[in-house]
Amino acid sequence: MNDHVIIRQANVADAAYIQALIEELALYEKAADEVEIAVSELKENGWGKDPAFESIVAVLKDEVIGTAIFYPRYSTWKGRYMYLEDLVVSEKHRGEGIGSLLFNEVVRISEERKAAKMEWQVLEWNTPAIDFYKKMKACFDSEWINVQLTLKK
Repeated sequence: MNDHVIIRQANVADAAYIQALIEELALYEKAADEVEIAVSELKENGWGKDPAFESIVAVLKDEVIGTAIFYPRYSTWKGRYMYLEDLVVSEKHRGEGIGSLLFNEVVRISEERKAAKMEWQVLEWNTPAIDFYKKMKACFDSEWINVQLTLKK
C-alpha cells in the first residue's frame, strides 16, 4: 500500500486526467475506438448544472494516477444502491494497492449514503479485475443478461 497516495473527491480540474485514465482503460479493454466523450462533455456531466456522476481520484505527488466513477441508482427490491461505472488505476501504478483504496472509499461513501448495495460490471476475460473483486468479497451474478439501447448519435 502506498502511504503517499491521497484519495479525494475529483474536481473539474481533474477532468483531463480522468479522461486519460478512461482512454487507458478502453485501450486495456480492447475498445480504444469506442470512447466518444470529450473532456468538455465530461466536465459538464460531472461538474455542470445537473451532474450525472461523481468521481474520486488517487493522487501521488500532484499526479492523478487513478479514479473511481460512480453514481446512485435505485432498486425497487433493495432501495438505494451505488453503481460503480469505472475503477481504473494507471498501468504503471497497478499492483500497489491503489485500486483497493479507491474501491474502499466508494464503499465508505455508499455506506454513508445508506446504499443497500454496490453494483458494477467486469468483462469476463479480465482475470486481474475478477480476482481483485473476489478479494473484495464481491458476488458474481451469472443469471442476468446485460441489455443496452444506444440513443446517442
